[in-house]
Amino acid sequence: MNTTEVIIDGDFPGGNIIVDASEGDVVSLHQDLRDTQHDWFYWYCRVRGAAGRTLTFRFTASNAIGVRGPAVSTDGGAHWAWMGADAVQGQSFRFVFPSRADDVRFSFTIPYVEAHLREFLARQSDSPHLRIGTLCRTRQGRDVELLHLGQLGGAPDHRVLLTSRHHACESIATFSLEGLMEEVLAGDGPGRWLRDHVEFLVVPFVDKDGVENGDPGKRRAPHDHWEDYGDENIYPTVRAIKRLVPEWAAGRLHFALDFHCPWIRGDLHELIHFVGSPDQEHWRRVGRFCAILERIRTGPLPYRAQNNLPFGAAWNTDTDHQNTFERWAETFPGIAASTVVEIPYANVEGAIVTPEAARAFGRDLARALCEFLQGPRD
Repeated sequence: MNTTEVIIDGDFPGGNIIVDASEGDVVSLHQDLRDTQHDWFYWYCRVRGAAGRTLTFRFTASNAIGVRGPAVSTDGGAHWAWMGADAVQGQSFRFVFPSRADDVRFSFTIPYVEAHLREFLARQSDSPHLRIGTLCRTRQGRDVELLHLGQLGGAPDHRVLLTSRHHACESIATFSLEGLMEEVLAGDGPGRWLRDHVEFLVVPFVDKDGVENGDPGKRRAPHDHWEDYGDENIYPTVRAIKRLVPEWAAGRLHFALDFHCPWIRGDLHELIHFVGSPDQEHWRRVGRFCAILERIRTGPLPYRAQNNLPFGAAWNTDTDHQNTFERWAETFPGIAASTVVEIPYANVEGAIVTPEAARAFGRDLARALCEFLQGPRD
């Protein structure tokens, strides 16, 4: 009989779990919503002391297991894979721990925290087209990374604003942001043109505290970071973005893109899609970008412009979302397109979402942006 104590916790960057009970080989647990105002599904836990055992994990609050089962890492979070739907029964999943697995991690999604960004920036450290700075400090004293990349030597032809993690848990989208940056910094052809003609301003973690603390970050009380772009701003990162960008833009901000992930499962939420604006002329220009993206896409994740979410459909109504990032960015003089892209956590039309697949979609976004910016802006 194995008498080793099993320790389950979320005491690490991005961690989130509450253990209700552990009885024999069954663990009852649930996601920690913290200040999220309604049910959400993000969780990320570490299990130690279970090597050689078979455990069942049962979620007690709601079904927080995605369409490909949990993501699992048997090497302390270095490498991840989806367990698959076969490992899931209802709100439970079962796992056979390898005999030498001392630190096994499970998560609703594949995590992306500050350490992952550091690894990416270290790989790009010799690039003359990358400048790393700090936007501001968070409420909890963390530095918020601010990246400039592309044409840094003077007045570029275009400026592009990129943001991620207005909702802290939406980690897969940040892998796509990384892929876009990779293409700008190292790619041939379109990447070279972007380096020569475009300056990018990038905020990878808008909700930096939430990312590192492991918060869901969606619909925080009284509102979340994404909806903090009205007249009064309660988050230091949003205030800093609103101070910096107008001067930096200098009439050359022509594109703004905010990276998100959608709901846990079902129909639209398993399709890559862009979110429509109430300004139909603006949405028409976003549609031109989307048509280019559909045509030039080479990565493994499917994208079809017909899957976009126009204004007035589903949750995309003016009544609910008036003070969002993309609505604010739409107001800049000369901007051609400002929008949100939603990248599913695990499944896109049957294609498996992995970090590399998400990065490949980011590279496709960069190539589409190259063609879009060289075309008409009307």
